[in-house]
Amino acid sequence: MGTKERLLSLLEGHKGEYFSGEEIARLLSVSRTAVWKAVNTLRADGYEIDAVQNRGYCLDAHTDILSVSGIRQQLDSRWESLELELIPCAASTNALLRERAANGAPEGSVILANQQTQGRGRLGREFYSPPDTGIYLSLLLRPQALEPTQAVKITTMAAVAACRAIEAVSGKQAQIKWVNDIFLNGKKVSGILTEASISLESGRLDYAVLGIGFNVYPPAGGFPPALAEIADSILRNQQNQGKNLLAASFLNHFLDIYHGDDPAEYAAAYRERSMVIGQPIQVISPSGVRNAYALDVDKDCRLIVRYEDGTIDRLSSAEISIRA
Repeated sequence: MGTKERLLSLLEGHKGEYFSGEEIARLLSVSRTAVWKAVNTLRADGYEIDAVQNRGYCLDAHTDILSVSGIRQQLDSRWESLELELIPCAASTNALLRERAANGAPEGSVILANQQTQGRGRLGREFYSPPDTGIYLSLLLRPQALEPTQAVKITTMAAVAACRAIEAVSGKQAQIKWVNDIFLNGKKVSGILTEASISLESGRLDYAVLGIGFNVYPPAGGFPPALAEIADSILRNQQNQGKNLLAASFLNHFLDIYHGDDPAEYAAAYRERSMVIGQPIQVISPSGVRNAYALDVDKDCRLIVRYEDGTIDRLSSAEISIRA
């Protein structure tokens, strides 16, 4: 960790407090000149650092910039071994992490970005990923006990974790549109994409890359016209450490579930937040569109539906829409 990163960690851990250049130099074991250069570099990165004669440097208490040190301060000590990497702009955090996974990256590798230029959702759809207002995160998993057909469980675990993280930061109740979209007040604020690689030798999952995007704040100029009626942000106004709190809270909640011993617990939490159970829906598949009624989500997180002809089906993959 360089001087800039260590200085940021110090200031983020003591927002609103002043440290003299001499004190920072002593704490970081660097020269006063190195401190001055690190302060200027952080300012160029967008951090509001106040400098007052005879008092020193202070990070503005309302700063909300995604950072590795800010996330680590909020992570549970059990997950301190996570390898976090923050990229200002990535084509796709999922694509980048899949390359790392193929080259042997360990479970717990995390890539975050402030912007994506080729963000993707399910079925190859574009995931709108503008700069500085969202969180785009991918986590590498190497599950030992999941069959390829059970990969949907990772998505449902992530959906529950996302709801809990959003609720912790915003105080609002989040809902899940099966299987991978998170809604607040009837509009989408987060989307999940899980991509898996299957071992040809064992037929089991070699790895899975869990990707999630959060619309934290409204984008500059608003959402594009095609999204304006269906997308929203989690927070309206900048919140102190809002992004770092949300990212860390998601990782904490997801890893609690992923390493937990009670799959029934997260399945129940998923049902509680479902916005489709008890609703008329359309099931969209390569064979066509069928009207149905969403009955429940089972212990394997499959959506149980009843079609108009009375037949019952359990969906592990499909696209659905809620009928008016």
